[in-house]
Amino acid sequence: MTLEIVSLADRPDLAPLLSNDDFDGAWPTFMIQDMISPVYYAVADDLYPDLVFAAIDPADSGRAVARGYAVPVRWTEPELPDGGWDKMIQRATVNRHTGAEPTMVSALEICIRPDRRGGGVSALMLDAMREAVAKRGFDTLVAPVRPSGKHTRPDLSTAEYAQQVRADGLPVDPWLRVHVRAGGRIERVATRSMTISGSLAEWRRWTGLPFDTSGPVHVPGALVPVLCDVAHDYAVYVEPNVWVRHRL
Repeated sequence: MTLEIVSLADRPDLAPLLSNDDFDGAWPTFMIQDMISPVYYAVADDLYPDLVFAAIDPADSGRAVARGYAVPVRWTEPELPDGGWDKMIQRATVNRHTGAEPTMVSALEICIRPDRRGGGVSALMLDAMREAVAKRGFDTLVAPVRPSGKHTRPDLSTAEYAQQVRADGLPVDPWLRVHVRAGGRIERVATRSMTISGSLAEWRRWTGLPFDTSGPVHVPGALVPVLCDVAHDYAVYVEPNVWVRHRL
């Protein structure tokens, strides 16, 4: 497989290829309803072009095979937070407005086009991100990893799931396994990495499910159950991720 993995700093013309339209089906519909995402994605191409990546296969009609996003952040606390994906976007935005000097980089997304999954592209993208972060002079890349197999075990705690290993000692989860193979170290669970809330009508539209009974609802693609409150006409999904630290 011959892929060209480049940042938008080098190839700004590739930005249109990274839209959700070109990655149709990459995420469940409900996952793109997070309200904080525009705070980062609306400005990422302009403000962080050297941390936005595209993987291009010359034999694939010029389409992007994968995309990656990361953000520089100032983090001096001894532990990574209970928040994850949302927290890094919030902190980076505040840092930018206050002029705080970043101390590390947080990955936010590595997304492989659905028809190209299972071919080792994710490892190549992670390697490219690690290399770019080191080239910028940082010694740490952290990632609030969304375990790719957790949705099959929504009722199992994320801590228990993340601790499951194969006979060779590597994580059972495929995406965590890629990170560990690359040198990452699993640190802890980000218990509230992303929060998505909406009215019951919105959740019905996003999922095709009835959302007519209060309590936990198992939604395809969700890592944990969505909590539904019929009396108050809303449901909320609080997604846990797993913090992985890469020393570069």
